[in-house]
Amino acid sequence: MRASDYDWPMAADLYGEMQLEAAPPAKRKWRDYLPGAFVTAIAALAAAWLADHYAAPIVLMGLLIGLSMSFLSQDKRTHAGLDLMSQTALRIGIVLVGARITAAQLAELGPLPFALLVLIMIAVIVVTVATARLFAQEKHAALLAGGATAICGASAALALYSLIGDKRVDQARFTLTLVGITVASALAMTLYPVLAAQLHLTDAQAGFLIGASIHDVAQAIGGGFSFSPQAGEVATIVKLTRVALLAPMLMLVALWLGRSGEPGATRRIPLRLPWFILGFLAVAAVNSLVPIPKPMQSVAATGAQALLLLAIVATAMKARLHLLLDQGWRSFAPIVIATLTSFLLSLAAALAL
Repeated sequence: MRASDYDWPMAADLYGEMQLEAAPPAKRKWRDYLPGAFVTAIAALAAAWLADHYAAPIVLMGLLIGLSMSFLSQDKRTHAGLDLMSQTALRIGIVLVGARITAAQLAELGPLPFALLVLIMIAVIVVTVATARLFAQEKHAALLAGGATAICGASAALALYSLIGDKRVDQARFTLTLVGITVASALAMTLYPVLAAQLHLTDAQAGFLIGASIHDVAQAIGGGFSFSPQAGEVATIVKLTRVALLAPMLMLVALWLGRSGEPGATRRIPLRLPWFILGFLAVAAVNSLVPIPKPMQSVAATGAQALLLLAIVATAMKARLHLLLDQGWRSFAPIVIATLTSFLLSLAAALAL
């Protein structure tokens, strides 16, 4: 299948919301979304079942099953549904993540740990982008790996990719990044609590290390509680604070991309915040002013996890597997650099607390 056969987002579409094509796309009916949405839902349910019964990371299961069903994306009937699941479902899921965040969590963390988290986030992204040329890697791919590692793994990668666009980072490279980040996060959940015990860290230090360096939210929290209940509580607060940094990071990335003035841009893109970032901030603000009841928070958390899983599965299904064969070992270098940088800086910060 040719690349032109698929309706990929335009290069200048930083937010996935503006269409700059000469002719507007044909209007779709609700029936057009059913085939792609149906196969995505079936694959997501299979991933959830496998993750529940075999204690495997649900994101990794979603990626693997999605990749195994990527042949379905060759059927044009699935395109509308896959686009809906990989884009709209993702953005709604990010909005629902805001229900986990409150200003009280940031205050509970304290100014010094919060400042350290911000510095770690910036340093991970800068180091990953700065070292990309050493491995002959493109800066936007390094930005994707660094930003996803610094914040919250696959969900941050999906949000970043909606800004960067497939003209800067192709679909195969993005899928490879998702796979690498997910595997690195699973390994970190297993290794970091053991390393923290070997280094004789306190509960607070171990919780900060695990919460500040493991990519995925569930795995960071699980890794913290596997060390001790006290470390799990600290890891939860630290990790959710990192999630709260998702919106500021996306704003900075959007500003950088909008002002970069790269060749090929046909006109200046207005610098405006995507609606899902505004929604994320609005939900977090409401939760800070009038705490959302626990049952509603639980529903929002489940909904966010389900929508993000659907987005991951759909993204994997849209990948063209033959292009993954063109990616060499160097493609994993930004992920390795970002993961090591995040761990070492988080360990240094934990020891300083």
